[in-house]
Amino acid sequence: MNIKKYLALTRVGMMEKLHYRLGTFVTLFGNLIYLVLIYFLWKAIYASSGTDRVNGMTLNDTLIYLVLATALFNFLEVFIVWDMSREIQSGSIVLKLLKPMKFRSFAFWSYIGENIMSFFLTFLPTFIIINILTHGSIALGINLLFFVISVVMALVINFSIDMIVATICLYTESTWGLNMVKECIVLLLSGAAIPLAFFPDTLRNVVQYLPFRCIYDTPLNVLLQKPGYTIGDGLLFSLVLQLIWCIVLIGAGNLFWKISLKRITVNGG
Repeated sequence: MNIKKYLALTRVGMMEKLHYRLGTFVTLFGNLIYLVLIYFLWKAIYASSGTDRVNGMTLNDTLIYLVLATALFNFLEVFIVWDMSREIQSGSIVLKLLKPMKFRSFAFWSYIGENIMSFFLTFLPTFIIINILTHGSIALGINLLFFVISVVMALVINFSIDMIVATICLYTESTWGLNMVKECIVLLLSGAAIPLAFFPDTLRNVVQYLPFRCIYDTPLNVLLQKPGYTIGDGLLFSLVLQLIWCIVLIGAGNLFWKISLKRITVNGG
């Protein structure tokens, strides 16, 4: 494997992210408004509950979790579904399919560059600000190493799910509605919109084994060192579950892609 060609794609992705700086700042501003709404919403929820702790989480715990979840979403999010849909409709996807590199590898390493820049522009500043405002409530130790490992696998899982949905574009040529459904499912069942601790027990017991939880909930709980996500207390199980879903989704995505390529039609071709 020639790592130089992958690093070159990553560098191009980073440069492309920097080229559209205004879009990044608009996204950050939109997220700021969203976080303000989240603050007042959950403040009202806790005020009406009549207790300082709901489902084992204080208001401060919930806000830290949701703020970091939003930052993690901006860091991990890729737009391969939208991009592929446009490329199929315009026919430009043929140019990428003719490149001397597998399309999935080309897409993954290209988006990695954007993810790296998003990490420095969104997640890292948010993490630092939150830790300062909460007077160092987030422990900085070995959990950071396991967090990095967990985030890398979350990135692979998120890309694999998006790639599977994007592959459906080869059949439908338009996936706006399907992608909206996918976004809602991922945000809800991953814990990015509502912490899984607030889910009913039956639903939470099912969700904890699904791949969606591995994208946001697992990395965040590893970072925050929640019970069940520390060394000797469930951390190994969570990381192994992420690894299993990485392997399953990569395998399923590759198979689906190979089958779907035989049915591709571009501009009637």
